[in-house]
Amino acid sequence: MAEAASVYPPLDQRPIKNTICLFDVDGTLSPSRRVATPEILQLLSTLRHKCAIGFVGGSDLVKQQEQLGTPSIPVTSLFDFCFAENGLTAYRMGVPLASHSFIKWLGEENYKELVNFCLVYIAGIDCPVKRGTFVEFRNGMVNISPVGRNASLEERNQFVAYDDVHKIREKFVTVLREKFDHLGLTFAIGGQISFDVFPTGWDKTYCLQHIAAEKNPPGGGPGVDYTTIHFFGDKTSKGGNDYEIFEDRRTVGHTVTSPDDTMRQLKEMFGL
Repeated sequence: MAEAASVYPPLDQRPIKNTICLFDVDGTLSPSRRVATPEILQLLSTLRHKCAIGFVGGSDLVKQQEQLGTPSIPVTSLFDFCFAENGLTAYRMGVPLASHSFIKWLGEENYKELVNFCLVYIAGIDCPVKRGTFVEFRNGMVNISPVGRNASLEERNQFVAYDDVHKIREKFVTVLREKFDHLGLTFAIGGQISFDVFPTGWDKTYCLQHIAAEKNPPGGGPGVDYTTIHFFGDKTSKGGNDYEIFEDRRTVGHTVTSPDDTMRQLKEMFGL
């Protein structure tokens, strides 16, 4: 199991200087909405002795705790940087950083128009099953699921197969981009059953401002200029929710196909 944060070298004393590895969560560190294995957590712990590590995911911190932490170990102790909701909710060495609100940015009337349209559109979709929580409001975004986030694992897999053929999410996103073009929103497909809606610029690149701030860290102390930022993700093609940070000039992007592939690449890159 991963070690307590206190046993790792301070950020400015990691052997691989000026380097951080950032990871998507679903499909990269764990199967979508499932728990990460002890093997990958141990590998990340080993990597953390060499350089800084962090995760950046679209889900809220509660879900990331379920996937990456344990009942007795907070996920914020397992990574140097924790970026939930693309970094709108952020932790550095277990301490929360400043956050922002999607609803304050968009406004209640615009939000209601968006949600009402989505619910009507979902009502007209034919897919194998429909379950609860079609719209999930988060601090930094809203998540839309045509099948419903309450779907079981088997039902999720049924939807994945159906979506691969009928492009339910892709068509939905195309309609929304045209309908709400005036609001300055980004629609990004991620995971198995849903897509995220957030202000343009609030994609996963949002977290990079926190990394840049490490030159002059909160509370003072030695700073680190992270000149090498590795990002690992599975949805790195255009339209996927890893695309923007994968393509960003500030990062070195790595496409993975599964948590096992993430482990393979880390072992090859860092000699773990």
